Amino acid sequence: MDDAGPKPAAPPPALHGEKILAAVRAAKIDYVLSVPDLHTSLGLLKPIAGADDLKLIRVCKEDETLGIAAGLQYGDKRSLILIQYTGFMYASNAIRAVAVEHKQPMVMMIGLLGKEPGVAPQQSKRYGVRILEPLLDVMGIRRILIETDADVPLIAPAIEEAYATSRPVAILIGGKPA
Repeated sequence: MDDAGPKPAAPPPALHGEKILAAVRAAKIDYVLSVPDLHTSLGLLKPIAGADDLKLIRVCKEDETLGIAAGLQYGDKRSLILIQYTGFMYASNAIRAVAVEHKQPMVMMIGLLGKEPGVAPQQSKRYGVRILEPLLDVMGIRRILIETDADVPLIAPAIEEAYATSRPVAILIGGKPA
């Protein structure tokens, strides 16, 4: 009989920001447009701010990223929009107009702040996380979920598809990048 008591829970599988950024670079992203957020700030935003090859444009409101991204795209530059799910909801009218109706290749990397590890977004206790995927479905926006390093290889092909088809894509960051 084992008297050691209950074993501690295993830590959630790792998600490393440098692996995500390698995938972003592989997809030839030039600019990252962002409102600072808690979910991705240490693992993604901080390294982006110090990078020589990625240009960071900080904006005040999430909806501003759509017009800037569209302008960059017309200038033959690729961009990635880095926001939280709350920012997606805030900017939903701009996303509808610019990304969906005008068929722009908007790449939105959306942090799922507060999503429980290993829990599907639609099963989350957080209302906003729970409704994000249905909202994306209604808008016809393809999505991928990135929770661990094993999911990271999905990023570059999703970005390439967005630019090849001139359609938006949402890359949901469910794990907290370290």
